[in-house]
Amino acid sequence: MNKYIKFLIAALMIAAGVYLMMNRNIGWGIVMVILSAIPILLFFKNEYILLAFWFLRKQNMVKASNWLNKITNFESQLHRSQYGYFHYLQGLCLAQDNPQKVEPLMKKALDFGLNMKHDRAMATLNIAAGALQKGRRQEAAKLLEEAKRLDSAGMMTDQIKMMKDQLKMPSMQKHAHNPNMRQRGKFF
Repeated sequence: MNKYIKFLIAALMIAAGVYLMMNRNIGWGIVMVILSAIPILLFFKNEYILLAFWFLRKQNMVKASNWLNKITNFESQLHRSQYGYFHYLQGLCLAQDNPQKVEPLMKKALDFGLNMKHDRAMATLNIAAGALQKGRRQEAAKLLEEAKRLDSAGMMTDQIKMMKDQLKMPSMQKHAHNPNMRQRGKFF
């Protein structure tokens, strides 16, 4: 649903409430005016994103992904403040199945903006994991330091420590772990 239709619904509810108050149904008019706050709230906090957050909290990635897929055109359906969270949630849903697709989504999420520090820390941590996976160790180290700085609550200290340990491991080039493999011919 287009985000501006929600304002139209709210305006119609307020008009119906005023009409009811004018016809001596003051109680129902007040109820209608109060209920008109729901579409206005849903303009700023999209219902699909709220449901996706709910299912992510329940660790049900499939249902969260299904609710996010109902957003077909995020620019017309979401308020600008929700663009970053849309990409962030998509990245979290894809993190287990397609980790190579997570990095660009998290970069978009950070570009559009995330309100909470721990969300920015999680996005930065995912970008660092992508950089480490692609062999960009210096970039991964910088991103890990930034994620550590953003994680003021200490919720991701274990993940950050684990990734720093992975940074310390030597990079494994093809056959670099066995020097004899490079000199071998086809039959010895």
